[in-house]
Amino acid sequence: MLIGELAERAGTSTRTLRYYEQHGLVEPSRDANGYRRYDEAELRVVHEIRALLAVGFGLDDIRPFVACLRAGNTAGHVCPDSVAVLRRKLSEVETYLDQLADVRDRLRGQLVQAIEEREIRCLKIR
Repeated sequence: MLIGELAERAGTSTRTLRYYEQHGLVEPSRDANGYRRYDEAELRVVHEIRALLAVGFGLDDIRPFVACLRAGNTAGHVCPDSVAVLRRKLSEVETYLDQLADVRDRLRGQLVQAIEEREIRCLKIR
C-alpha cells in the first residue's frame, strides 16, 4: 500500500508517517519511481507506535516494541527489552502518582486550614 492508504488505515497523516520513518520506526520499501510502499506489517507497527505514544512513551522508548514486532512476534511487549521499558515506565508513573498524592494532601491541608481560619474570623466579627 502507498503512504496515503497507510495513513488513512492507521488514522494518522502522511507527514506523521514520514516523521516515524525519519526516526527509524517505520520502514517502507521503495518502488522504482521512489514511492513508499508499505506491507500489512507496517500497519501493525504504526498502530503500536500510536498506542504507545498515546500513553506517554517517547520515540526512544518505542524502539524495542517495534523491534519486537519486526522479529516476528505478535505483540511488541513480549520481548525482554520491551519488558524493561515497561518496568521503567511503570516506575515513573508510580513516582508521579506519589508526587501527585503529596500535592493533593498539601492542598487538602491548606483548604482545611483556610476554612478553619475563615470560620474563626467570622466568629470574632459576630
